[in-house]
Amino acid sequence: MINQPPIIVIEDDAFTRIVQLVLDPLAPAERQADYADFFAHDEPDFAGWRERVRQAAENIFPADVRLVHTEEELQKHLPDASALIVESFEIGPAELEAAANLRLVQQFGMVTRHIDLAACGARGIAVRTLRRRANIGCAEHTLAMLLTLTRKLHRIGGRISLEQLREAGYAPKVFDPSKTANSGWARVSGLRMLHESTLGIVGLGEIGREVALRAAPFGMRMLYHQRRQLPPEEEQRLEVTYASLEDLLGQSDWVSIHLPGNDSTRGLIDRRRLAQMKDGAVLINISRPQIIDRDAVIEALGSGRLGGFGLDTLYEVPGRTDDDLLGFDNVFLTPWTGAQPRFNALNDLEEMITGMAQALR
Repeated sequence: MINQPPIIVIEDDAFTRIVQLVLDPLAPAERQADYADFFAHDEPDFAGWRERVRQAAENIFPADVRLVHTEEELQKHLPDASALIVESFEIGPAELEAAANLRLVQQFGMVTRHIDLAACGARGIAVRTLRRRANIGCAEHTLAMLLTLTRKLHRIGGRISLEQLREAGYAPKVFDPSKTANSGWARVSGLRMLHESTLGIVGLGEIGREVALRAAPFGMRMLYHQRRQLPPEEEQRLEVTYASLEDLLGQSDWVSIHLPGNDSTRGLIDRRRLAQMKDGAVLINISRPQIIDRDAVIEALGSGRLGGFGLDTLYEVPGRTDDDLLGFDNVFLTPWTGAQPRFNALNDLEEMITGMAQALR
């Protein structure tokens, strides 16, 4: 009897489709070349990485990997599926009833609220999760932006002489150490603390939770807002308190956006929402830029009501040297590096694929 290759159905996105490149020999050659270029600056031998993962997952290579873009498409492939990889698609009793050959549901992340775990357990279907390093990278980048703007590192980094500090607009003057301490001689005003300040997290999904885990040790009070409130035990674990968006904006010293970019979130932070923010609060966005109205942010920065702005995913790619946002000394922009380095994604995918191979033995 000839063993049939496993059929793996995947909720398609820019990273989950890489599973097809690893496990399905019929994956488009052009896509292989595109991703070799995508990873080249951190992994110059993408083909070698792919072969290593194939060897570690030999019992599921080759596989018939099918990418689907909607839940309706998913339904069509469920009867054949040996395994599913999902990020947001609902997997409940109806889906499981249609998937007679299903052995494994792999969540591309840690949050499983859309997967009926009890129904999977009753059918003997394994459910695996993945704590994504790329999400941790985004959370670390968020904290880096917070610390940079808190301590004005983007303004004073490398400026250690009187001349440099004066050029930056400061009035440094050394103290008499026989009379006072000499710390703060650069006389940089407006430095702030994360400790005992309030962080508002808009969207407590995969990345938002990683941010909360890292902000808590700084001694920050944390509010969060999203469509669904978390169970009390999860709020306690993350040390967060649910708030309406209006209350979160009005109470937070720092507001960090962690939402998907879609029609429901486009322009969510507009003039009205910015006006609800606490005077002098700082806004951080490593999600899609269109969630925040660019013109409204520039107005709020110009008026002084917005105390700072950090943005990783720029409004234009690549950015421009004449970007109006660069004219503000309380703005910190980075060129979409939050989830980097690239081996975060490669290590995530390797862990997921080899773990699936173990589960399907």
